[in-house]
Amino acid sequence: MRSKLLFSAAWLLSLGNSALATDCPLITSRWSADPSAHVFNKTLYIYASHDEASGIVWPGDGGAYAMRDYHVYSTEKIYGSLVVDHGVGLSVDDVPWASHQMWAPDAAYKNGKYYLYFPAKDKDSIFRIGVAVSSDPGGPFKPDKSWIPNTFSIDPTSFVDTDDSAYLAWGGIQGGQLQNWQNKNKYDPNGKEPPNGTAALSPQIAKLSKDMHKLAEKPRDIKILAPENGKPLLSDDKDRRFFEGPWIYKRNKLYYLMYSTGETHFMVYATSKSPYGPYTYQGKILDPVDGWTTHGSIVEYDGQSWLFYHDAKTSGVDHLRQVKAKKIWYDSKGKILTKRP
Repeated sequence: MRSKLLFSAAWLLSLGNSALATDCPLITSRWSADPSAHVFNKTLYIYASHDEASGIVWPGDGGAYAMRDYHVYSTEKIYGSLVVDHGVGLSVDDVPWASHQMWAPDAAYKNGKYYLYFPAKDKDSIFRIGVAVSSDPGGPFKPDKSWIPNTFSIDPTSFVDTDDSAYLAWGGIQGGQLQNWQNKNKYDPNGKEPPNGTAALSPQIAKLSKDMHKLAEKPRDIKILAPENGKPLLSDDKDRRFFEGPWIYKRNKLYYLMYSTGETHFMVYATSKSPYGPYTYQGKILDPVDGWTTHGSIVEYDGQSWLFYHDAKTSGVDHLRQVKAKKIWYDSKGKILTKRP
């Protein structure tokens, strides 16, 4: 039997104390990070990267994050039931074009199949984005022979709109190499972030083809605007500008873009009337966690909205993380609230 049953570390705690319970690790059998949560067949699935003790000293290219596979997890009640480990959903050894560093993934359902989107470095150590498919949300997933043309950088997030149109967004700077793709057509090994006082780099977005294996159009910048002046956030506005980890979802006809600010370690969000944007910055969702990175997803499950994230509190090591979750709410105008109204 391929699946394994794991106890959530929080299930023994009083579920009436949500602030305490939602700060406990969901997955304790192995290090896990970058959670992408989805509800498929009335069950919550978490697609996570798999941290390992690499022994690599922290380099500028993020080499300490030497993940080589993805595990898929599911649960029927967050912090209230067993977490099922469906095993390895995809390994770098299964991907013909990939060499190492399988970072944050995401998943989508369409055409009666489940699609796993993932970044990895190719044989030249350049990040590409690939896709793998399965008939089961728990995998295993079979990858395409090559990466998705015209994609680059890291942190893909997939979104299927209410009209059945599907989109892929992605991007991450510094170790994620977005600064090396500013013309979108050719990798520039000397690419740098824009200078202070100029517009920050933007996450990318494109509509997916009907078969979900290709882009149906050229990538576009997702503009993120400052609410005070309607202009793009600046490169030196490090408390608000995009760094990595985009996550797009829709609620009540409003599109939400969540992302990490990188060096300042905030998880923030912006909203728009279109999946393409422009998005207007709205505020912080999560303060800095233990560890350098922050990356997450938001999903509604069983009548409650949840923010999934990771931290390195248990290990004390930046690249050995655990997935956690917090309840969130919305006010009447759609603003995200981190405390019950």
